[in-house]
Amino acid sequence: MFFSVVIPTYNRLPILTKCLHALEQQQPAGQGYEVVVVDDGSTDGTVEFLQRNAERFTKVRLFQQDHAGPSAARNLGVEKAIGDVIIFIDSDLVVTPVFLSAHERSLHQAWGSQGNDRAFTYGRVINTANFDDPTAEPYKITDFSAAYFATGNVAIARHWLLKAGLFDTRFQLYGWEDLELGVRLKQRGLKLIKCPDAVGYHWHPPFNLKQIPHLIDREIQRGRMGVLFYQKHPTWEVRLMIQMTWLHRLLWGLLSLGGTLNERTLAPLLQWLIDRGKPQLALELARVFLNWYNVQGVYAAYREQHTGTV
Repeated sequence: MFFSVVIPTYNRLPILTKCLHALEQQQPAGQGYEVVVVDDGSTDGTVEFLQRNAERFTKVRLFQQDHAGPSAARNLGVEKAIGDVIIFIDSDLVVTPVFLSAHERSLHQAWGSQGNDRAFTYGRVINTANFDDPTAEPYKITDFSAAYFATGNVAIARHWLLKAGLFDTRFQLYGWEDLELGVRLKQRGLKLIKCPDAVGYHWHPPFNLKQIPHLIDREIQRGRMGVLFYQKHPTWEVRLMIQMTWLHRLLWGLLSLGGTLNERTLAPLLQWLIDRGKPQLALELARVFLNWYNVQGVYAAYREQHTGTV
């Protein structure tokens, strides 16, 4: 098998550089691999940097589009890819040298045991704020994911993506475009195979209070896209995924005291934790009101949809 690693990117040049360097260090896998980078209209010099350093990143094939979001970028990457197997990762993911060979080994085993290629592999994603040495981060319980199809670290036969119809480009705000495609793949009988040896380290800057407005906006966007997800697949399973149930409203309403525990009232405690070197704990605490904003966003978008204002 020949791998095409598809990476959409938008204004992430520093960590993208680490991501691409790690991919250049891969141990031999299958018939070889390429790295398809799709720049989604970056303004931070990403394109110029990659063009100047083409000899440094020998596996990279660069494509460009006007800013249209990750769904359109991944679709373009799949269309331009020459591999029979697509691996999706994000541009802030740094992988280990055995990343590709681990995916290859798991795919061979799964396809061989099934007698067909109706299976894809899902690697492990470890969150880290360590920019200098991201792969030094240990696995944490908060890194666990029960997602069926998430594009942070997944390998799948290209033809299944084409048959399923690729990503829905209406998902232009944050969230759900990969899980929505996952529903269509599941309907075609594809099986998820966990591949813990294919490790990717997802870098993000240490949490601070200046990030909160962006995080709140992202949760509201995720709520709106969740309603689009439910509109396409109106099932109880999707309602649970997007938190559009009375249970979620009750849970996050109680935990946030009806929104009383929010970015303003919790700011002193969050800053106190950050000052003591515990930004991750502060972020987990902030998720109380972030989830409240998400649930509120889901129901606001749902009401707008049914009153004809969306």
